[in-house]
Amino acid sequence: QSWDAAPQATLDSARTLILAFGAPTVPRRSAALRELARTFPKSILVGCSSAGEIHGTTVSDESLSVTVARFAKSDLTLASVAVSEAKESFAAGETLGKKLVSARSGLRAILVLSEGLHVNGSELVRGLNSCVGTDVVVTGGLAGDGTAFGKTWVSIGGEAKEKIVVAIGFYGPALVVGHGSKGGWDRFGPERVVTRSEGNVLFELDGKPALALYKEYLGARAKDLPSSGLLFPLAMRSSAQDTKVLVRTLLAVDEAKQSMTFAGDVSTGSLVQLMRADFPRLVAGASSAADMALGGPAPAGNDLLAVAISCVGRRLVLGDRTEEEVEAVHDALPKGMKKHLTGFYSYGEISPFAQGHADLHNQ
Repeated sequence: QSWDAAPQATLDSARTLILAFGAPTVPRRSAALRELARTFPKSILVGCSSAGEIHGTTVSDESLSVTVARFAKSDLTLASVAVSEAKESFAAGETLGKKLVSARSGLRAILVLSEGLHVNGSELVRGLNSCVGTDVVVTGGLAGDGTAFGKTWVSIGGEAKEKIVVAIGFYGPALVVGHGSKGGWDRFGPERVVTRSEGNVLFELDGKPALALYKEYLGARAKDLPSSGLLFPLAMRSSAQDTKVLVRTLLAVDEAKQSMTFAGDVSTGSLVQLMRADFPRLVAGASSAADMALGGPAPAGNDLLAVAISCVGRRLVLGDRTEEEVEAVHDALPKGMKKHLTGFYSYGEISPFAQGHADLHNQ
């Protein structure tokens, strides 16, 4: 209904980035976005829908969380691309990467905000990775729609749109960018081989219908699929020797085909294992992610912006304790600095696993 602090037009500049994370219903009353666009005509204004808006240590619904960051020396470039279906995801990432690389020299980092339901996040990230080196930090997330999984939006300027991906490039040696990603789930049950899959659709595990096998583990919760699947994500690794474990979130099930659709690729031949929640470990995981993000060189100035992108699945599990993981991140940030925490609960999280190229993570 109103701002808790009036937008400061004096911050408007070509080096100003405005992030606006909001409820799925924001487009129906987007006067706030239009007001931001009028107040900051020179700035880059982007945002997306969420499954919960993070502002400081508070997680809200039916709100718009806005952060205005003006950089002293780092240049910014905005790129966007339309994507109507999942098979266009790699090309979309490639297009964004090429635009940002060619825009100017000295690309240091890319922040991606993507449509959440009609994009294969794994392919989007692969497309970006194909254009940039491992010295460019790629992070971001997929827009959310609470627990409805019906429609998401991404905003450019004062307009919220469906089926688009935006990316902001950050340039120049003065910028220090850290990143961290951590889960905190417990794995259980046997590790199984993906014997049939197509992109992000899983058909068979160990030669058996995947959905039927999954339901055996869910028991009474199976009747609430796909939403109950958020409580039991899959841990995936490429081989028994691989130490990199990615998490995959269930988005949809097909009873006729006995298949399961995930927010990222589930590759044939990979090994997967069910996971379940452990409250203290989830909160500790959030704190560890913040520690990882601060593991690089210390910031030269006194200002720090932390963009926290968590998952709707984590929020469902944590429930009333959700703000504990946000508080854990905030507490891990350096003392004695002017710092601000913003972000959102998403349908997929983008970050390098540890170092190097980015991956799509879930939960």
